[in-house]
Amino acid sequence: MQLRDRRFLLLGGTGGIGQALMVALLEEGARVLVASRQSEGLQLPEGASGVQLDLAAADLEQQLQALTDVWPDIYGVIHCAGQNRFAGLAQTSVAAIDSQLAVNLRSPMVVARHFASRFSAAGEGALVFVGSTFGSIGFPGYTAYCATKFGLRGFTEALRRELADTPIKVLYAAPRATATSMNTDVVNRLNQALGNAVDSPERVARTIVHAMAHDQRRCFMGWPERLFVILNSVLPRLVDRAMFKQLPVIRRFLESGASS
Repeated sequence: MQLRDRRFLLLGGTGGIGQALMVALLEEGARVLVASRQSEGLQLPEGASGVQLDLAAADLEQQLQALTDVWPDIYGVIHCAGQNRFAGLAQTSVAAIDSQLAVNLRSPMVVARHFASRFSAAGEGALVFVGSTFGSIGFPGYTAYCATKFGLRGFTEALRRELADTPIKVLYAAPRATATSMNTDVVNRLNQALGNAVDSPERVARTIVHAMAHDQRRCFMGWPERLFVILNSVLPRLVDRAMFKQLPVIRRFLESGASS
C-alpha cells in the first residue's frame, strides 16, 4: 500500500511500539492521527495530530463516528493499543480481565466494524492490527492476555477472508518480546532468565511499516519465535514440554511479582 500523503489513525501511539510507528510513518510521508484518552497537551511532531478516543468506553462506536465526521479522509487504521499483566490467573482480578478484553479484543472489532464499510465505499483502505507471539503460543502468567491476542488473531483472519472480495487490506502483525514500559521489572528479569530475545520498538515499527508497504497479510517477528508458532500449531506437545521445563523459573517470577 502507498503510505505517502495518506492519513492513518494510530491507536496506542503515545508510547512503545505505537510511538515508534508514528515516527516511522511520518518518515514515509504519511499523516498520522494519534488517538489518546487525553489528547490535550500531547507533544507531537509536524505531520501528526492528536485526537481523543477511549477504546475501553461503552460508547466507542459513537466516538468513532464523531471522529470520522471531523476526519473523513482517514485511509487506514493501525490498532496498536493493548494492555497486559503478568500474573497467575488466580491473582488476576475480574476487572483486569474485563479491561484486557475491552481494549485488546472488543475495541479492534468495534473499530474494524466502523471503518470496513467506509473503506469499502471509498474503494480503498487498510486495517492493521498489532497482535503478539502470545496470540499463537499460550504462555504461563499471561492467560488473559493470550486469550485476547488469540482472539485478535482469529478475528483478523476471519475478517481478511470476509473482506477478500473488497479493496480493503487487512494485516496482522505479531511482535515477540519488545522493550517497552508495558513490561515490569519482573518481566524484564524473567526474559533475561529465560534467554528471551527482546526487540526495540523501533525495529518492530520498521518491520510493520515494511509489511504495510509490501501488502503483506501476516507478519510474525523473531527467530526462533516464528518456528515455535508453527510447532505450536502442528505439534503442540513439543511446546508443552518446552514450557514445562521453563515452568519452575516462570513460577518463581510469578511469585516474585505477586509479593512485590
